[in-house]
Amino acid sequence: MTAESQLVSVKLIRGLVARSHQSLTKKNRARSPRAIARPIESIVAKRIFDVLFAATILITLSPLYLILALAIAITSPGPVFYSQERIGKDYQPFRCIKFRTMVHNADALLADMVSSCPRLQEEFESDYKIRQDPRITPIGKFLRLTSLDELPQFWNVLWGDMSVVGPRPLVPEELPRYGRYMAKVLTIKPGITGLWQVSGRNDIPYHRRVQIDVYYAGHHSWWLDLFIIAKTIGVVLFPRNSGAY
Repeated sequence: MTAESQLVSVKLIRGLVARSHQSLTKKNRARSPRAIARPIESIVAKRIFDVLFAATILITLSPLYLILALAIAITSPGPVFYSQERIGKDYQPFRCIKFRTMVHNADALLADMVSSCPRLQEEFESDYKIRQDPRITPIGKFLRLTSLDELPQFWNVLWGDMSVVGPRPLVPEELPRYGRYMAKVLTIKPGITGLWQVSGRNDIPYHRRVQIDVYYAGHHSWWLDLFIIAKTIGVVLFPRNSGAY
């Protein structure tokens, strides 16, 4: 989008990230060694699970990766993958990778679309999504419906930017929408899947997405993660009315 159409300026977003990161660092320093040590075992166990799970998916589904890459390359000009800046744990930015589901000049088209149509601008600024988005390619519609466009994010998991299960990976412009809950959500890594993804996704009002992310950040556990993974498999296999678009 153009600078005029962004909700907040880049400088404001960077300032919020910097101040929140400093606040989080001070809180961590104030905690006792015992309080810090207790969650370390859980963090290490989750990281081991993430690496093993991601490696298994990347190896076993490598033929599917190749088929989808070929389908994208054949049906739409442009790169196979699309990467976008997201904000991860402790406010660290990273490049989130997906299979490309839109035309190659989608960002430029978005700026033109919202500038010429107030309704689309309002929809995008409200949810950061457009329900009937003409930029999505035919193969892209299938990938989004089945969530297969997110398969490359298992590389993000291996690199340590993301977890298999976690809150939504946020774009910088979304951070102010989380208000005082922003620091809470960014204490853990964002996930390929999560409560939001298996509870209706884009059909959920934005304020409910925030509540779901905050709840997971404060109540995540092995049992909850396994439940989310099991439900994610169901959403991928039976994607009807999953809220993906």
